[in-house]
Amino acid sequence: MITKKKKLPFGEFVILMAMMTSILALAIDCMLPAFNVMTVDLHLNDPKDIQLIVSFMFLGLGVGKLFFGSITDGYGRRPAVVIGFSIYLVGCLVSLFSENLTTMLIGRLLQGFGVAGPANVSLVLARDLYKGREMARIMSYIMMVFIMVPVLAPGIGLIILQFSNWRFIFIVFLVAGSAVLVWFLLRQEETLNKEDRLKMSISSIFKAFIEVCKIRIALLYTIVIGLTSGAFLAYLKTSQVIFEVQYGLGKMFPIYFGGLAIAVGVASFVNGRIVRKYGMSFLSRWALIVIVLSSFFLLLISYPYSGHPPLTILLGFLMVKFFCMGIIFGNLSSIAMEPVGHIAGMGAAVIGSLSTIISVPIGIFIGYQYDGNIYSLIIGFGACCLLSLMLIKLFDHENLNWLQRDEIKTIVD
Repeated sequence: MITKKKKLPFGEFVILMAMMTSILALAIDCMLPAFNVMTVDLHLNDPKDIQLIVSFMFLGLGVGKLFFGSITDGYGRRPAVVIGFSIYLVGCLVSLFSENLTTMLIGRLLQGFGVAGPANVSLVLARDLYKGREMARIMSYIMMVFIMVPVLAPGIGLIILQFSNWRFIFIVFLVAGSAVLVWFLLRQEETLNKEDRLKMSISSIFKAFIEVCKIRIALLYTIVIGLTSGAFLAYLKTSQVIFEVQYGLGKMFPIYFGGLAIAVGVASFVNGRIVRKYGMSFLSRWALIVIVLSSFFLLLISYPYSGHPPLTILLGFLMVKFFCMGIIFGNLSSIAMEPVGHIAGMGAAVIGSLSTIISVPIGIFIGYQYDGNIYSLIIGFGACCLLSLMLIKLFDHENLNWLQRDEIKTIVD
């Protein structure tokens, strides 16, 4: 028997999904102000190794999304969230009591693996309950609420460090994760009917992976998500040293980091208002073009300053870049997900896993190229977005006039 999918009130659904997604951002951005003291406490020989705390979160996320995709389609959305949060909380405990980098990275890997559950389910629930441009609109509003976490998280981390040590940050993670889990269990009903659940096995995961890879649009935009996310990951890994050390901002870092993140929220709000008129592909492509052009101009401007342009110029570039990223993130995920609605759980898992696996080595490579100037970050953003544009031009045959507004399509539920 097929039951009607019940929806939470629009505002509550957006906020709850944003909170489920933002657990990852909280676990990353709250740690950034603690990098210097953690480098000492964990006895790191190379200060750049502290970047691995971010990279291993994303690595766990990439692997975890495949696992939770099968759970989501085989057992339902709610069990995937419960299992995911449980693993995440265990990972927080491991990191809380870690005494060296190895133990810390094990904990971070578990945290990333676990948070893949709620992160994957939030996208699947949006796909379950909304379609096409309505889904893109929902994702944009989710991103708008979500972005408040990276705006506030570094400041929260800094405040904690004023009154305690970096280990207390993981206690905050434990409390926040538990609270969101309880909220989800009390309010969000299961959206996958028992008769629609798929039998899960290693072979079914492999088949879903192959099926997604055979769908040209899904695979294309998964790769593009990986490329753009890789550049963004490099920024997350190097932002603390760029602002605190290179530009000497010290404890002002969270304010600058959070202020820049607001641009993503503004872009997500704007995207939610205009995506139905202009279309996901059109907006995403122009956002990529703006990032490429702004990266080129900043590179030229930075050369006379030996890769250390005035702070105001750098902030202007980053504001433009983050605004464009806010346009890109929700739209690319929606484009990639549209053709895989028949395997929504595993589809989201494969897309999320593959794009994350692509992004992690890119982020690590760009991050380790940092040498006291912003050249590596500028070139990284420009190159990743330029390659994305080239791939779209070559392989998105459904939109031959690729810089024109999308055709309005009627979507039948």
